[in-house]
Amino acid sequence: MKIDLNSDMGEGFGRWRVADDDGLMEVVSSANIACGFHAGDYAIMDRTVRLAKEKGVGIGAHPGLPDLTGFGRRAMAISDADMESMLCYQIGALQGIAARHGHRVTHVSYHAAFGNMANADEGLALRLTRAIAALDRELSVFCMPGQATERAAEKAGLRARTLFLADRAYTTQGTLVPRGQPGAVIHDLAAVRARVNQFLHDGSVTTIDGTRLPVKAQSILVHSDTPGSLELARAIRAEIEATGAVLTPACQLGD
Repeated sequence: MKIDLNSDMGEGFGRWRVADDDGLMEVVSSANIACGFHAGDYAIMDRTVRLAKEKGVGIGAHPGLPDLTGFGRRAMAISDADMESMLCYQIGALQGIAARHGHRVTHVSYHAAFGNMANADEGLALRLTRAIAALDRELSVFCMPGQATERAAEKAGLRARTLFLADRAYTTQGTLVPRGQPGAVIHDLAAVRARVNQFLHDGSVTTIDGTRLPVKAQSILVHSDTPGSLELARAIRAEIEATGAVLTPACQLGD
């Protein structure tokens, strides 16, 4: 079995850093790179792409809302047209930097409130995936299974890469427990290892209320801003390798 391990990277700004991107790049197989709206800037994007190229890590755009102060986690009153334009702007910026380094953007993974807004509106979700397809029909879309973005990607003729979020708690409906609620973010190393082991062995996750929920996913996500993210990523990779699975960039996974 082949499986991808991905993380959101380049989420600092200027001299500030959020996570150990250098360390994570040694562990993951795909990186979702912030494109300057919720985090990141031209210099961080450039460095992150160069590092990914050196390490053989696949890269994707991680577009967010224009909200540095709120780290892109606050809903904003933005028109569908503006959402579409800012999505293309961010993907295009990363494509340009990637071309400079002889690398290629192969996926798109929405950040936080940007993704929440897409999943709450089937029309918007489809409009966004059609915009992605207009840029490059070979781009895949990272998404949680069963949500509007997955359906929209398929309608737009794009490949949907479904995710299992190792460090976030699930509800019985298969959505994420909202940040700020107790237990929403999981940073206990043993708990994350157990969740990943369960997912790898029987394709399920135990929800926050104790229900066993099936999860169909091709890639495991660990957020770089979760406390101890590097240690968590190393533990997840160890669990993957212990099962005999092969860590593979998402762009090299089959359908």
